[in-house]
Amino acid sequence: MRNGTFGGTLGGLGRRIGVVLFQLGGPDSPAAVEPFLYNLFSDPDIIDFPMASIARRPLARLIARARARHVGRHYAEIGGRSPILDHTFRQAAALERELRRNLDARVVVAMRYWHPFTKEAILELERHAPHELVLLPLYPQYSKTTTGSSLNEWNRRFQGSAAWQPEIHRILEYHDDPGFIDSVVASVNQALADLPYPAAELDFVFSAHSLPVSVVEAGDPYQKHVERTRDLVWARGGWQGRPHLCYQSKVGTSKWLAPSMAETIERLAAGGCRHMLVVPISFVSDHVETLHEIGIEHRAIAGRLGIADFRLMPGLNDSRHFIGALAELVRQRLAKGVTALGS
Repeated sequence: MRNGTFGGTLGGLGRRIGVVLFQLGGPDSPAAVEPFLYNLFSDPDIIDFPMASIARRPLARLIARARARHVGRHYAEIGGRSPILDHTFRQAAALERELRRNLDARVVVAMRYWHPFTKEAILELERHAPHELVLLPLYPQYSKTTTGSSLNEWNRRFQGSAAWQPEIHRILEYHDDPGFIDSVVASVNQALADLPYPAAELDFVFSAHSLPVSVVEAGDPYQKHVERTRDLVWARGGWQGRPHLCYQSKVGTSKWLAPSMAETIERLAAGGCRHMLVVPISFVSDHVETLHEIGIEHRAIAGRLGIADFRLMPGLNDSRHFIGALAELVRQRLAKGVTALGS
C-alpha cells in the first residue's frame, strides 16, 4: 500500500496514531547513577536464577552500590549524564514530524530503567488517546533482555480504560530491514568521507552489545540477528577493506558472546592493523557504551598498540536516513493492520 493512500485512508477516518519508542534509558545526573543501576539489575529479564524472586532486589542493591562510583566516573567523563535521553527525545520529535506528513501521530518515549518510565509514557498517551498504537523498540536486533524486557514492562503497566482501548501493533525487530541497513551504510560512508588513505587499508570492526552465552543457548535470536545485520551492511556498503565482528560491555564472570572488542583490537594490532573504523550495529544512539567504552577506553588501547587512526562511526541518532527507516516501519506495520481488518 502506498504511503499517501494509507495516510489518506487513516486521515479520512480521523484516526489518531500513537508510537512508543522503547529505549534503555540512562542517568540524567550523578545522583541518578546508583538508582539507575538498581533498576537495571532488578529486571527479571536481566537477572534470573533459582529463588531470584526473593534474592533479586537485595542483590541488585549490592551490585548497584558496588558499581555506582566506577560507572559514575564514566558518565562524568562524557558530561555527567547519559546523552541517550536527549538523543531519544530528538528521535521521537523527528519521527513525529515525519509521520505527521500524512498521519495524526504522537510519538512518546518509554525508558526501561530511568525517566520517563513506561508508566509515564502511558499517561502522556492517554491525553492524546490514539486509536492505534505502534510499539517500536530502539533495539534493531531482538533479545529477551532488551525488546522482550521493554514489552514485558509494557504488558505489566498498560491497562487502558473503558473509554480507551487502542489497537496495539508490535514491531519486534528490524535487524534486516532495508531502510535500517541503508541508514547504517550512510553513516559509515559519512565516517569515511575524509579518509586520507585507501579504504582497502582499513579494518572495519562491527561492534554489538554482548550477551550471556546461556541466553543465546536458551534460544535467544540476538546473535544471529547481529550477524545478519553485519552481513547485510557489508554487502550493501561494497567497501574495500576487512570486516570483523566483536562484542562489548560484558558484566560479571559468566561466559558472554565473544570475541570482545579489546581482544579484537589486540589481535588486529598484532597482525599489523594501523587503521580502524568501529561501527556500532546494535546501538542506535550515542551513549556511554559508544562515547566512553569505545571512544575513550578502546581508543586508548588501540593507541598504545600502535593503531594510528582509530575512528568511531557516530550513532544513527536522529539522522534523516534512520528516522525515515523508522517512519516506514511504522507505516508498514499500520498498513498490515488495515489489511488484516479488511480481510
